[in-house]
Amino acid sequence: MSLNLEQYVSEFSAQNINGEHLLQLDGSKLKALGMTSSQDRAIIKRKLKEMKASLEKARKAQEKMEKQREKLRRKEQEQLQRRSKKTDKCSSDATEGTNEQ
Repeated sequence: MSLNLEQYVSEFSAQNINGEHLLQLDGSKLKALGMTSSQDRAIIKRKLKEMKASLEKARKAQEKMEKQREKLRRKEQEQLQRRSKKTDKCSSDATEGTNEQ
């Protein structure tokens, strides 16, 4: 409807074309859905291309965020391990000092 192609809404609805299905449509499938105008198909295909590019960009951004979180989590884990080793060493040194006295 936002593309001024509301004449196709009823057929898309009747065929249960949702967002996921929409992204799978190509020119021949659009034609089979009753979209006889090549201009209308071109509009839809251009918009679908934009949507796919946007989805891919969002997916890559999500992957980047997940990698950054994982890197941060590993760094924090390493710091905890270092602190634990220092604490163990200090405890061990204190125990040895007490035993020597």
